Amino acid sequence: MSFNIDTIRADFPILQREVNGKPLVYLDNAATSQKPQIVIDAIVDYYSNYNANIHRGVHALSQEATDKYEEARQKIQHHFNVGKAHEIIFTSGTTHGINLVAHGFSSLLNANDEVIVSALEHHSNIVPWQMLCEKTGAVLKVIPMTQEGALDMAAYNTLLSSKTKLVFVNQISNALGTINPIQDIIEAAHKVDAAVLIDGAQACAHIKSDLQALDVDFYVTSAHKMCGPTGVGVLYGKEKWLNKLPPYQGGGEMIAEVTFEKTTYADLPHKFEAGTPNICGGIAFGTAIDYLNKIGFHAIATYEHELLTYATAQLLQIEGLTIYGTSSDKTSVISFNLKGIHPYDVGTILDKLGIAVRTGHHCAQPIMNFYNIPGTVRASFAFYNTKEEVDLLVSGVRRAQQMLT
Repeated sequence: MSFNIDTIRADFPILQREVNGKPLVYLDNAATSQKPQIVIDAIVDYYSNYNANIHRGVHALSQEATDKYEEARQKIQHHFNVGKAHEIIFTSGTTHGINLVAHGFSSLLNANDEVIVSALEHHSNIVPWQMLCEKTGAVLKVIPMTQEGALDMAAYNTLLSSKTKLVFVNQISNALGTINPIQDIIEAAHKVDAAVLIDGAQACAHIKSDLQALDVDFYVTSAHKMCGPTGVGVLYGKEKWLNKLPPYQGGGEMIAEVTFEKTTYADLPHKFEAGTPNICGGIAFGTAIDYLNKIGFHAIATYEHELLTYATAQLLQIEGLTIYGTSSDKTSVISFNLKGIHPYDVGTILDKLGIAVRTGHHCAQPIMNFYNIPGTVRASFAFYNTKEEVDLLVSGVRRAQQMLT
């Protein structure tokens, strides 16, 4: 598929609507991406034509739904180059996957073991590890960040030791757009026999990751960040690690045999998939992956980099505007503030102009504390955005500045 922005935008029905009498300019893609018609159709098709619970059903609808659901698992397996389909666990999203692993490690950690996270993490990537450390007596260590919004890799290497059992880092910062050097992080952690979990929620729409090449132990992401539905995601885990972790939830599907004396658990992946899953969500996730791969991740990355470069240059022409997160390696996210103006006020005026951005601390308060700011205005771009929309953003920011000063 050749990259034709007009054709691509036509795939997304929501981009045709107006907000406050203005054409919608959707620049909140880091929070959630919009959905192409083909994904919406996959959801409608499931509920219209073969809605049934999956696995074990002998009737035709159940078998059809099961086949579609497991085909989606295989699509995800191949997309991320995972060795075995049963190493892909369906979850409700990235947060679910993180908590599943944190719960599992509560039986593997001892007092004074160490867990490392980074200063660039989303709250979902901080709180579960704090809870884990409180429960086990393990110690939480933090990789510091630089003024540019990058990780201090020299400091990271000094934190690693024989006490390190788990390292957790996001692939891309949701607040700043920084792309972290996860290959180096993984390799260094493995030298001290630590496991690594990578949060790919912000990366999956921009980067096609090869999990076998990365040699990562765990990887989590959400479908809604990559043009799929909300309420579904995946946890990848190496088979050896998934076999070590106890089940996260008890219920149907995840059992082999139940008596009142003892329960034995099902094999992977069902051991971690208790209850009726988000069946149509999983199927539509597979459809979204097909759609993105048809466009091509190289084409997506090239186009989004052009948008990022253009938007950065245009915004920096506004006097009193500061961009936070200036690492040389970043994706299409720009967090900024206008001097003397609260980001919420800027976002409110932009909304009146039909421009959707995110304001606040972006569930990354430690980053905001580092810069000593209450939050930022965050414009996050996707492959269906345009330079004309960037121009509208810049014009809107200038108007907000004029109105609020």
